[in-house]
Amino acid sequence: MGGPWSGRLVNVEDDGASMLLGITPTPDAIVGKFRLYVAVDTGSGLQRTKRDANTDVYVLFNAWCPEDVVFLPDEAARVEYVLNDYGMIYQGSASSLLHRSWMYGQFEQGVLDACIYVLDASRMPIYNRGDGIMVVRKASAMLNAQDDNGLLVGKWDDDYSMGTAPTLWTGSVKILLQYANTGIPICYAQCWVFAGVFNTFLRCIGIPSRVITNFNSAHDNTGNLKTDLIFKPDGSPDRSATRDSIWNYHCWNEVNMTRPDLPQGLGGWQVVDGTPQETSDGHFRCGPASVNAIKEGLLCHPFDSGFVFAEVNSDLVCKKRDRYGTLTPFRVDTTHIGLAMYTKAIGSDAAHNVTHNYKYREGSAEDKITMDRAEEYGCERDHSDYPVSELSVTMKTGEVSLGHDFDLVLQFENQGTDSKEVQAHLAGEVVFYTGVIASTFKYDSFSVTMPAGQNVGEIQSRLIDHRPVTQGEIRYFVREFEEKRGYRENRLLEKLNKMVVESNEQLELSMEHCKEEWEEFLKEQQRLREEVDEGHAKAVGRLSTQYSEMKKDLSKLSPF
Repeated sequence: MGGPWSGRLVNVEDDGASMLLGITPTPDAIVGKFRLYVAVDTGSGLQRTKRDANTDVYVLFNAWCPEDVVFLPDEAARVEYVLNDYGMIYQGSASSLLHRSWMYGQFEQGVLDACIYVLDASRMPIYNRGDGIMVVRKASAMLNAQDDNGLLVGKWDDDYSMGTAPTLWTGSVKILLQYANTGIPICYAQCWVFAGVFNTFLRCIGIPSRVITNFNSAHDNTGNLKTDLIFKPDGSPDRSATRDSIWNYHCWNEVNMTRPDLPQGLGGWQVVDGTPQETSDGHFRCGPASVNAIKEGLLCHPFDSGFVFAEVNSDLVCKKRDRYGTLTPFRVDTTHIGLAMYTKAIGSDAAHNVTHNYKYREGSAEDKITMDRAEEYGCERDHSDYPVSELSVTMKTGEVSLGHDFDLVLQFENQGTDSKEVQAHLAGEVVFYTGVIASTFKYDSFSVTMPAGQNVGEIQSRLIDHRPVTQGEIRYFVREFEEKRGYRENRLLEKLNKMVVESNEQLELSMEHCKEEWEEFLKEQQRLREEVDEGHAKAVGRLSTQYSEMKKDLSKLSPF
């Protein structure tokens, strides 16, 4: 064969009328759909077969080929990360892990063509479609519709009337097919939907991939390693001045591939993220960023390593604004962000902790080296020394059930030698998983006198008063925390049931009306029948009379 692709004669029929050819694309071949023709050299020219869609060929990345950039040596991993069409996406919190089942459906009819359509819609140059790095980077931008009419529209509030609520999606197939059929972005998605659909796309074109959930994920808007929480002079949170946010969890994807553009050792798993958070080279996308580079703090390498590093390693810095507007840090927590990362285990539905892939143990010598190296690449941290506070407060509560009262115990402790007067603020809030406040259902400000060396904990009744969270707030909470999606589905069923009941009531009224009309119709028919019978009887009587008279007249004319 001509060109870099190789071919071989596999079999020839005895009569020579047909033969079987084997064709092997190069490991870096363009990924996509190819039209297949057979050209025969007749000596006087070439004759080519006609276009036949049934002979089209799809070329994909190949995790079984050692020369392919996505080669994965472990067979069990290949089966899980390429062939498995079902998965688990983890939500909730690191201490209370919940999961959502997701049907990737990469082998369903039409899905491969839909994924090819996504590549076509991206207007990615054909010659780049054999480059795994460029493909996943372009796909990361195409997963969202933020700036390129991509696949999914992100929405993080409670109004989904113009589309489908993110909590109602259970798989990728319908989303991909609808987008391929209409070319219109699908409404709506949040991070786990972006990650689930992205995983389908990646596995469908042959790239090993998995969904990762990062618990306590920082969204840093200032490009450093400080997630700043701003407080007012009285100690209450200043929401309007706080630009950074902490998501209860955030889902992204990992792809396995070599990175010939990076130093040795930075291949393997790479972070890619289709959720639109920040722009990268002018588009809302993220990655591929080497997981190994993130762990080692090597943030000078492409793509978006610094942003991902901040998501899992930021320091939580609390700052108080004085009456002159000056911000003064008063507390730093280096352990809150990136508390744990989970993905589905190979060959089972169990959760697999991959935190060690992203970071060394907090406070270890390796962790310090990583953080120092990250600072060398421009990621600023807070190194202020804060005196250890003599005052502390702990919050305790039992198991909280939806729709039921709960008690909150606050334990204040003064380890100093002098008595302290503390002005405290207690807020109970419904929070989106992205850290945005939805509503406040409890707010108290109070003073606590803390004797030296003693605990103060007898204030729970005054703070809580056994106040239940109202059903309306519970519903709001449930709608926004995706692990409770069953409640939303129940609401849909309740709505459908209400529609059925109303339809039945209308049908009963309609049937009653029809019954009355039918009875009136039968009465009218009976009346008409009686009129006809009466008319008939009268006509028979008249005819009988006429017949009798005619018979008499005839008898008069009869001969003797």
